[in-house]
Formats: sequence, C-alpha cells, structure tokens
Amino acid sequence: MGYKVKVTGNIGTEKYYTKLSTEDNIIMSDEPIKFGGQNKGFNPFELLASSLAACTLATLKAYIDMKGWDIPEVEVEVEFESFPKEKQSIFKRYIDFKGANLTEKEKNRLFQIAEKCPVHNLLLNKIEIFSELKSDIL
Repeated sequence: MGYKVKVTGNIGTEKYYTKLSTEDNIIMSDEPIKFGGQNKGFNPFELLASSLAACTLATLKAYIDMKGWDIPEVEVEVEFESFPKEKQSIFKRYIDFKGANLTEKEKNRLFQIAEKCPVHNLLLNKIEIFSELKSDIL
C-alpha cells in the first residue's frame, strides 16, 4: 500500500517562518537563528528526520499492540547528516524500548519490524521530484 499526501506551505514577510498544512493539521517550520531564521519551529532537515522517527514509532506501536506485549514506552532518536557535494545523506536511528523485559528473539523481531517502516523504505527508494510553476505570472 502506498501513500499519497498533499502538504501546502505558505510564507509571508517573516523571514523563513513557514506554515505547513494538510487538510486536517498545521505545523510551523523555521530556520535556526544562525541561518537568519528565528528558530520558531523545526527546520526542514529536522522535519525529515522526524518523519523517520514518527513512522518508526507508529510501526513499532502497531506491532506491539497486535502482539499484546507489555512495552509501555518506546523512544526513537534519529540523527541526520547531509553531504551535498557527495550527494549522500546518512540517517542513524537508535531505538530504545525503555527497560522493557524483552527476549533476544523479541528484540530481533522488533528490529525487523522497524526496518519495515514505510518512511524507512521510502528513503531507500529512488526518489524523483517534479516541479512546475502554478502561476501565470513569470
């Protein structure tokens, strides 16, 4: 099953402070102060890393609930580093089941489930971006 989503972004006169919205939700994004923003929201790279963390957590939670396992908290930390000259990006994902009493077999299975996260797999795919101007004014 694939996903199709639509996000609309708007920016006004406040430098780099953007409103990102879907049909049902709104988040704000900004750039760090050192890049001319006001640091009033996640920057675009943090949003990208957040997508991997959120998807991993949701994927694991669905599996944990289906199995009925007693894992009260899961934490995912994602580090993202970009190397534009090399056209390479590295994501490091750390998963912590916060002291849950798991067997090695259960830990290995949960690791396999995390690897099936749809955003994880999307980031491994070939990605294409198509852009076009919507306005008649050029």
